[in-house]
Amino acid sequence: MESLNPFHERTGADRLKNPFLAGSILVMAIGIGFVIARGGFTIASALMALPVIVYALNRVIAKPEIGLTFAFIINFLLMGVQRYVPIKMGYLMDITEIVIYVAIFFHYFDKKLNITSLKSDLIILSLIWFLYICLEFFNPEAISKTAWFSAFRGIAFYMILTIPLVYLLYNSPKHLDKFLTIWGIFSILAGIKGWIQLNIGVDPWEQRWLDEVGGITHIIWGNLRAFSFYTDAGQFGAAQGQIGLIGAIMMMSEKNLKKRLFWIAVMIAGFYGMSASGTRGAIFVPMGGLALYIILRKNFKVILMGTVVMIIFYSFMRFTTLGNSNYQIYRMRTAFVPEQDASYLVRIKNQRLFQEYLKTRPFGGGIGHAGDRAQAYTPGTFLSSVATDSWFVLIWAECGIIGLYLHLFILGYIIGKGCYICMVKIRDPELLVKISALLCGIFGIMVASYGNAVLGQFPTGLLIYASMAYVFLAPGLDQMILEQKSNTIS
Repeated sequence: MESLNPFHERTGADRLKNPFLAGSILVMAIGIGFVIARGGFTIASALMALPVIVYALNRVIAKPEIGLTFAFIINFLLMGVQRYVPIKMGYLMDITEIVIYVAIFFHYFDKKLNITSLKSDLIILSLIWFLYICLEFFNPEAISKTAWFSAFRGIAFYMILTIPLVYLLYNSPKHLDKFLTIWGIFSILAGIKGWIQLNIGVDPWEQRWLDEVGGITHIIWGNLRAFSFYTDAGQFGAAQGQIGLIGAIMMMSEKNLKKRLFWIAVMIAGFYGMSASGTRGAIFVPMGGLALYIILRKNFKVILMGTVVMIIFYSFMRFTTLGNSNYQIYRMRTAFVPEQDASYLVRIKNQRLFQEYLKTRPFGGGIGHAGDRAQAYTPGTFLSSVATDSWFVLIWAECGIIGLYLHLFILGYIIGKGCYICMVKIRDPELLVKISALLCGIFGIMVASYGNAVLGQFPTGLLIYASMAYVFLAPGLDQMILEQKSNTIS
């Protein structure tokens, strides 16, 4: 019979007495030291991160939804980290989402995976848009395949990757709450970071970014436009305006005191960040979203009150000069007087140039070939030398009038179907508030995307695609909640 005495078991120290094992460890240590000495800090960091990566892969394969949680978290940090680490962090999201799919394959290798939820019109629309963007690879006007690969990810790749993952892994009411909580927490942190930049100052790495690239657009008349840990002030302002709107809608309907305080903090951080960014177009995110929310409520008093509030706000911004001593208010006010804004007049002029250029190019000039980002791949061309500014102008320039119509149809269908779901399909009042908030956030970003190319960038893109998935999953989530409540009562 085998002894159960723990002192009879061999310890790790005993195993090291084996000359072969001890020699192998010594040789490995010398080898690692040599590699670090030759490769420097980058190699050393990679080797130190290797055990963490292996452990993370193990956990993701064991429970793939962990990978999607990680994706939502790094979504907020990717672009900001690039200011501190000279690595293109955007590809980390590609790797993360692909790894999640690999993890799903291994996790369900000997199990049955329920994919019936993927039979959704949202998945079909995402696939149609993805295939159109793939066909743009063969656009005869395109002169750089590298530009296509770099740009198609934000336009279509993340959409076709993210939405099915939410359907498969994050498809319960608890997952929806976790998604909203992650979004709220990082938006509060983003607002705090923006406040620090304006009131304390930027750090040395951020200052270097301003000196080298960002200062032209982020220091206006000696005033800094806060950008937090996002790509730029435009993205920061729109993203914070979106979560500020969502926080306001959630706060008004939340009965739990702790949760209400949380959403109040989210709302304050969101609207503060929106104003601190100095991004004029961001104001149309909450305005557009609020207009849709008023309609979704189907209540005459709410519609009347909301309309009055919006008219008062518009009149305050359009016809008064109150608050102009505050730079953020003054800059946002210029968005309500576009005919007096030089940049708006330049945008109109550029759109006329695009209209003339695209008359004979129904499929556009090629993905990744328009705007500032194209200057790295196709410098000196017409499309790369004319600013697009707007997301929809960018799609028009790169995908042509056919691509723009397809894109607008898909977005319009999503909003229309979302309104139908909110007004007819959802019976649970708490879920209705959450889905309405997400739908209004989507619509607000769509409205603001006319003035800024924010829809396909980090972190907004991933959040929009996940929000779309939850809007279309809402009838199933509603059924789950009602069944849980019924079982609790029973």
